[in-house]
Amino acid sequence: MAHFSTPGAPRFSVEVYQNEYLPEGGREVNAIITVTSSGGGAAGGPPIPAPAAAPEAYDGVPGGYDGVPGAYDGVPGAYDGGGVPGGASARAAVVIMVDCSGSMDYPPTKMRHAREATAAAIDTVRDGVSFSVVAGTHKAVEVFPGNGRLAIADPLTRAQAKEALRSLSPGGGTAIGTWLLLADLLLGSADATIRHGILLTDGRNEHEEPQRLRAVLDACAGRFTCDARGVGTDWEVEEVTGIASALLGTADIVADPAGLSADFTRMMEAAMGKEIADVSLRLWTPKGAEVAYVKQVAPTVEDLTARRVEAGPRAGDYPTGSWGDESRDYHLCVRVPAAEVGQEMLAARISLVQPPPDGAGSPPSPLAQGLVRAVWTADLAVSTAMNPQVAHYTGQAELAQVIQQGMNARKSGDAEQATAKLGRAVQLATASGNEDTAKLLAKVVDVLDVAAGTVRLKAKVAEADEMTLETRSTKTVRVKK
Repeated sequence: MAHFSTPGAPRFSVEVYQNEYLPEGGREVNAIITVTSSGGGAAGGPPIPAPAAAPEAYDGVPGGYDGVPGAYDGVPGAYDGGGVPGGASARAAVVIMVDCSGSMDYPPTKMRHAREATAAAIDTVRDGVSFSVVAGTHKAVEVFPGNGRLAIADPLTRAQAKEALRSLSPGGGTAIGTWLLLADLLLGSADATIRHGILLTDGRNEHEEPQRLRAVLDACAGRFTCDARGVGTDWEVEEVTGIASALLGTADIVADPAGLSADFTRMMEAAMGKEIADVSLRLWTPKGAEVAYVKQVAPTVEDLTARRVEAGPRAGDYPTGSWGDESRDYHLCVRVPAAEVGQEMLAARISLVQPPPDGAGSPPSPLAQGLVRAVWTADLAVSTAMNPQVAHYTGQAELAQVIQQGMNARKSGDAEQATAKLGRAVQLATASGNEDTAKLLAKVVDVLDVAAGTVRLKAKVAEADEMTLETRSTKTVRVKK
């Protein structure tokens, strides 16, 4: 384990869990990498200049800023590059995007709960943080403060923002990509290290082609992080979880609108706790080695393999987003050249890096480092033993996969496949101690034999229970020590 820190910045550490022993000719090396950040404090860490948001950033994005009638109606100066009023610099910036489509009027209390939740989030914004509220329908409109800028949080601006929420009213369609584009524009106008969005929707993204939303997410990835919430049961799980996945945030369901205020408060508290941004997991491998995959496995399963950005000879960066006082686990699988008994090698070097404060041209700041080894042995008992952490998270990743497969089979009417997959999920959830997932599964199937994974599909399942299981299927539990 190695770690580095600078005064006032969060302290990172890396721990590597693996069985380094391979049989003769063995190639696959697996390791769990635990990354922990602590001790930065609310004001810790030197700020990293945010990339300026400009229309050119979306060149090549189908429908980027074009063909969105009224998307920026009433936003004078939205493209003037204006920053925080008075030249003030905030270390964090957050944009709250609230669905105001027509469906938010059913039931009528839903919009009221959304206003109350947004007010609760505003109350949680720390003094000095830049913030804005956006109303989202088939277009995106600033609710507060307006003029293409963000406000600096203090008692006065928080009160003004909450007063402005009175204007939120349901009406119109849903085009989430336009909300995200405006959020990116606003966040880019602030001199902030932490750039974060909170998005609430209650329906499907019906007024925008799926490929356009995908292109917007691709364009926004790495520019800000975003938590996404679906309220009620009329939204698409894949859309909400896809937004959170692309923008390195969290996704969840709030089935009862009355629970929105508590959820928004928790989300904003988590956002205010972030201390360092744009951290990447840098992986170096020796000549002849290849990376099979890199996955985040705790607190949720997220495959990062395809997000690799080359970072020099035999090195690549995998984005991890912003960090506060927290710990996450990653599963690394590397294939190394086969070797004879008695030989050993460095299979991989893992470093935590962040962009330099002065931008391009400077080497990234190392935050922590860990080493993954490979040692070839003739002792089969040693080489075939699976490390407990590796075994645990292999099971957790399978759990998330079989839940999705089982629920998809259930929707398509394949009862046999659904029963088999969800039965396996019950086995895995119980064996790993994932009690929350086991409880969610019990609302979808009747468990006849836990150990054997024998279940029977329930004839009637509440839509909220089904969507909750799907949305939370990637949440994991850590190894019990």
